[in-house]
Amino acid sequence: MIRVLEKKIADKIAAGEVVERPLSIIKELVENSIDAGSSKITVEVKNGGKSYIRITDNGCGIDENEVDIATSKIFDEEDLNRIGTLGFRGEALASIAAVSRVEMITKTEDGSVGRKILIYGGETVENSPIGAPNGTTVIVRD
Repeated sequence: MIRVLEKKIADKIAAGEVVERPLSIIKELVENSIDAGSSKITVEVKNGGKSYIRITDNGCGIDENEVDIATSKIFDEEDLNRIGTLGFRGEALASIAAVSRVEMITKTEDGSVGRKILIYGGETVENSPIGAPNGTTVIVRD
């Protein structure tokens, strides 16, 4: 008998594909920063990345209409053959957020304000406007 897993459990299994250890999180987020056209990327860690990781970039940011953590560049199987980037912000963030507490602040050059999103255990608990410089900061805790 095949049983459909709860979304929370499926998300944690998917997170295992991305989040093997703190270094995997850093790799995914730095690749996202590179894809965003960043010329400056700052990486901060505490406790070897187990309790705190912060990646800040000066890239293009994420448009406020696309800041939802579940956004994806992949819509069908053919999209896999057209990948032209290192990472996928939506997939990496969704996987990381499934097993940690994530705070993201992002602003585009054209945006008048940035967006702050908080995700705890895969659930969005805040999505609000915030003053911010251009680019994206992602903080991963626990």
